[in-house]
Amino acid sequence: MTFSERRRVDRRDFVIATLVIALGLTVTGVSLLQLTSQREPQQFAQVRKDQSGQGDGTNAPAESKPGGVRPTTPPPQPARPDADAQNKGAKPALPPAPAEKSAPPINAK
Repeated sequence: MTFSERRRVDRRDFVIATLVIALGLTVTGVSLLQLTSQREPQQFAQVRKDQSGQGDGTNAPAESKPGGVRPTTPPPQPARPDADAQNKGAKPALPPAPAEKSAPPINAK
């Protein structure tokens, strides 16, 4: 490759790189303009405290009792229906558990 050919290739690469950078800056500018020109400002949910500074106790957590039972509403349901329900056609929510694999004991040397 001669000097003039190499110079032409270098100039072409420089022009392509310049166009790619200009295109990237243009896309960035358009994106920023869209973000700043929204008609309604975005609002985020925030927790507000009572104006009086003291809560009325309705939002307070339940009293914890050692050894107590945790209340659940509604009560948890079993993943697999009982035998009567299976006989009536109810299908279990979970697939059957895989069988445990066991190998013969390892002999000591």
